[in-house]
Amino acid sequence: MEPKDLRYHQEHEWIRVEGTQATLGISNFAQEALGDIVYIEMPKVGVTVTAGQEIGEVESTKTTSSIYTPVSGTIVKVNTDLKDHPEVVNADPYGRGWIALIELSEPAQVASLMTAAQYEAFLASQKK
Repeated sequence: MEPKDLRYHQEHEWIRVEGTQATLGISNFAQEALGDIVYIEMPKVGVTVTAGQEIGEVESTKTTSSIYTPVSGTIVKVNTDLKDHPEVVNADPYGRGWIALIELSEPAQVASLMTAAQYEAFLASQKK
């Protein structure tokens, strides 16, 4: 079950909105599909991003996958712990494995993202 307090993007990123900021990470589905994560290319603090934009990459023992932001805004913080310990994303994708904090420029975009139930239905539809 996906955490109910998050919103999800079709590229398998999640955001947790608190006030005018959104914490971003990759979903449990994404980290399981990637396998053992060995490196994360983080976005740069201070960079302005647009919804749908590629902001980094996740490298695993199997493949490399892009990280997309589902919302527009400015990167205000990144999870520097992941530089030395990218495997935390595998262990705790919705907690300590967060990737970036974004100051939202268009908070209304959040409403267009999937709820947990919608994301679970989306995942189920992809397996067919």
